[in-house]
Amino acid sequence: MGLVGSTLLQSLIPAGSALVARALVNEVVGLVQGTTTNLGGVWPWLAIGLGLALVDALVSLGGTFIEQRLYDDLDLDVTLALLRHASTLDLASFEDPRVQDIRDRAEQNTARHFILFVSSGLNATLGLLQIATLTAVLAVIEPLFTLALLPLFVPYLHFQWKLARVRYGEGYSRTTKRRWTRYYVSRLTNHESVAEVGLLNLAPLLVGNFRALMTEFRERNRALYRRGLAGGSLFAALTTTAYYVAFARVVLRAAAGKLTVGDVAAYGGAAVRLRSAMESAVRLASQALEQTMYVSNMREFLAISPRLTAAGTQRPSAPRGEVRLENVTFTYPGSATPAVADITLHIRPGETVALVGENGAGKTTLAKLISRLYDPDRGRIYLDRIDLREWDLQYLYRQISFVFQNFGRYEATAADNIAFGDWTKLLSDRARIEAVARQANVEEMVNSLPQGFDTPIGRMFGEYDLSVGQWQRLAVARAFAREAALLILDEPTSNLDARAEYEVFSRFRQLAHGRTTLLISHRFSTVRMADRILVLADGRIVESGTHEALVSRAGHYASLYELHRRQLDGLSAED
Repeated sequence: MGLVGSTLLQSLIPAGSALVARALVNEVVGLVQGTTTNLGGVWPWLAIGLGLALVDALVSLGGTFIEQRLYDDLDLDVTLALLRHASTLDLASFEDPRVQDIRDRAEQNTARHFILFVSSGLNATLGLLQIATLTAVLAVIEPLFTLALLPLFVPYLHFQWKLARVRYGEGYSRTTKRRWTRYYVSRLTNHESVAEVGLLNLAPLLVGNFRALMTEFRERNRALYRRGLAGGSLFAALTTTAYYVAFARVVLRAAAGKLTVGDVAAYGGAAVRLRSAMESAVRLASQALEQTMYVSNMREFLAISPRLTAAGTQRPSAPRGEVRLENVTFTYPGSATPAVADITLHIRPGETVALVGENGAGKTTLAKLISRLYDPDRGRIYLDRIDLREWDLQYLYRQISFVFQNFGRYEATAADNIAFGDWTKLLSDRARIEAVARQANVEEMVNSLPQGFDTPIGRMFGEYDLSVGQWQRLAVARAFAREAALLILDEPTSNLDARAEYEVFSRFRQLAHGRTTLLISHRFSTVRMADRILVLADGRIVESGTHEALVSRAGHYASLYELHRRQLDGLSAED
C-alpha cells in the first residue's frame, strides 16, 4: 500500500508544479509591468512550490526504501520457494536436460523480475496518471493541439511491447548456451579441475568456447539495442517536433494577448514533462509485460512434478530389510536398451549381497531402483513385503544408507560430514559423532586434522582439503552413522589403498551386523566376504552364489576373477 500511495501522490506533483509555475510567473510579470505592487502574492506560490518539491523528493526516497525492503522479502521468499520445490524433485528429473533448462530460467534473478514487475507496473501507472493530470493542465491552455498529439504514443507502445517479447524470446532460446558458459567458467576456476585443465592446456580451448558464445550473445543484444534505438529515436523526434509546434502556437497566442506569460511558462515546462511521462510510461509498461514473462519461468519450474509419485503412506515401525524384486525392467529416458532387464531377486533380512559385473552391466542402476531413486518401467520392488510405492517416501529414505560412487564432499567441518548421515540426531551430539568415527575407523584420521573434528574441510571456504580416499572414508562413516535397515555401498573402497581398505572391512561385519547390505565393487577381495554374489551382464543376473561356488563353476564370474588374478600376477612379476 505504501508504494501505491506514493505513486498516487507523485502523479499529482507535475501538474501541481505547472500550475504553481504559471501563477508565480504571472505574479512576477505583474510586478514587472507595474500592474501590482504587492510582493506578498509571490511568497505563497514559492512556499507551495517548495512544498511540492520537498514532497516529490521525500516520496521518491520513501518509494525507493519500500522497494528495497520488498526486494529483500521477495528475494528470500522466491529463493525458498525454488529450493523447496527443487527438494521435492527426484533424481530422474535432475538428469533431464529439459528440466535443467527450466530450472536455470527460473533461477535467473526471479526475485528481481518480481520487484521490477511491481515497480514497473506502478511507475507505468504513475506515468499514465501524470499524463492525465498534465494533459488536463495543458488542455486548459491549448486544448486542440494537446489532445490531438496524445495518440502518438499508441504505436510506440505497440513497438515496445513487441520488442519486449523479442528480448524475452532471445533470453529463452539461450538457456542451454548460457549453462555452457557457466560450465566453461567452472572448469577454469574450480579447484578440482584447474590442475587437469592446466596440464592439458585446455584453457585456450575453454576460453575460446566461452568467448564464442558471449560474442554471439553480444551481437544479438546489439541488434536489439539498435532496433530499440531506432524506434525510440523516431518516437522522440515525432513527439518533440509535435509538442514544439503546439508550444509555438501557445507563444503566438500569448503574443497576441490571448494567453499570459505564465501560460507560456507553464505550457513549456508541462509539455516537456508530458513527453517524458509518455515515453517513460510506454517503456515501463513494456518492461512490466516483459517481467511477467520472466516470472512465468518460475511458474513453469514450480509446475514440474516429480516422476516418482509420493502418495505412499506405509511407515512400518521396525523395518527388517527384506528386499524382493519381481520382473523388474528399467530403461533410461532416451535409451533404447534397458539398463536393467527382467530381474527377479530376493534378499533376506540381514544378508550381505554383492553385485559384480563389468562397467555398464546395471549394478548402480539396480541399487538406485532398490533405494527408489528411480521407479521401474515394469515389475515391482518390495521392502519388507510392501511395494516401495506404498511406503511414505521420506520415511523409506530414512531406512536406507547409501555410499554413492560420486560421494558427497560437503564444505563443512569433519564432524558435520559424519553427522550429515543422520543430522537430526547427530548434528548437536559430539559424543555420538565421535563414537561413529571410532566404529568406522576414521577417528585417528580426523584427529590428525589441524582442528580435529572442528576442522573446516574443502577448498571453497576452508584452508584444508582431504585426499579422495580420505573423503571416501568419511562418506562410509556417514553411511554407518544412520541406523538404517538397508545399507547400499557402491564402490565404497575404490579410492582407498590396500591398508585403508583392510581397515574398513576389518570392521565391516560388525558395522553391518543386522543390516541388509548391497555391496557393489570391482575388487574381489571385497565381494568375497558377501553371503551371496550376483553377477550382472547386460542388465540381467546371469550367475548367483558364493565366491568359491562361482569360481568352481567356471562361468562369467570365474573369467572375471581369472582376469583379475592374472593382472595381479603380472604386477607382482613386474615388481
